[in-house]
Amino acid sequence: MPLYLNDEQTMLADTAKDFVAEHAPVKHLRELRDAGDSTGFSRDLWKQFAEMGFTGILIPETDGGLGLGNVEAGVVLEEIGRNLSPSPFLSTAVAAVEALKHSPQRDRWFPGIVSGETVAAIAIDEKAKHGTGIAMKAERSGNGFRLTGSKQFVTHGHVADLVLVAARTAGSADDKDGITLFAVPKDAANMTADPRRLADSSLASHLAFDGVEVDADAVIGEVDQGAGPLRALLSAGRTGASAEMLGVGGGAMDMTFDYLKERKQFGAHLGSFQALQHRAAHLYSEMEVARAAVLKAQQLLDAGSEEAEGAVSVAKAMTGLATTLAVQEGVQMHGGIGMTDEYDIGFYMKRARVLAEMFGDANYHADQLARAAGY
Repeated sequence: MPLYLNDEQTMLADTAKDFVAEHAPVKHLRELRDAGDSTGFSRDLWKQFAEMGFTGILIPETDGGLGLGNVEAGVVLEEIGRNLSPSPFLSTAVAAVEALKHSPQRDRWFPGIVSGETVAAIAIDEKAKHGTGIAMKAERSGNGFRLTGSKQFVTHGHVADLVLVAARTAGSADDKDGITLFAVPKDAANMTADPRRLADSSLASHLAFDGVEVDADAVIGEVDQGAGPLRALLSAGRTGASAEMLGVGGGAMDMTFDYLKERKQFGAHLGSFQALQHRAAHLYSEMEVARAAVLKAQQLLDAGSEEAEGAVSVAKAMTGLATTLAVQEGVQMHGGIGMTDEYDIGFYMKRARVLAEMFGDANYHADQLARAAGY
């Protein structure tokens, strides 16, 4: 598979670039933050995403979507990252959609996602770091289940219409088997959200489940066999987060390079100094390697390859490292102005930090790759 976009994907990239830059630029994030917005994104903008067809990219045509793949979803996510656009696209149109494909619940939730009416949240993590096991209980209760426990770092959890919850129906917290994935509607009794402001001004919640009752239809996949749909959700989410980070790193890099071309010191443009040229070249190279890793992971996922899971971990780790380099170099090369709130480069650093942790950081995925290799 060639590591570049085909003609149709390039057209989509051009469309997404123009749309997001016009309707959801960096100043949109600043405006939401300064207004003390309590939602975390604009619902009107989410409906505009739907009108463009973006929300249905991964939804099959038979369900009213476009029937495209992770490459195309990544094209949109990269522009979201480049513009730091607050949006539920990653959690809803990518991660949740990929899980719901395994469930009859798709008939209930896909139409709302396609129309931009529905927002989904992903409730997986229970501790400070991703991947530390699932202890939350789901016990049989009548014709359904009773959910008891808590989740954290649930982006959009306080305003989501649908929460996808991983809970344990058998085994112990660290077992891979015995997990069941549930689709819990927002109006479920005894589910409470405590939203917190993150470093990038987005909102994520601690969710508490104090005996939340759901019926059997809420199960995604099979009882005790939720590892399959959960793996699909996580692979799509991790690859999507990598694509968004690629946009964040690319946006920071472009802003920095423009600054080097414009800013003068000692009568010469900063970009003429060899030491800064070397750092800029190193950054560009790292971002290009990360771009190739992300596209490879997307293509393998779309092809249903057995090698996809490893490629996803490579992509998440590589973009985490490359984007961290991009935002750190950006702030340093901007000098004093890079430390001010009035200049946008700091927003890129904050968003990169949040995305790096989402669905597992670089260290987590390096460890996963090492374990898969037998170390």
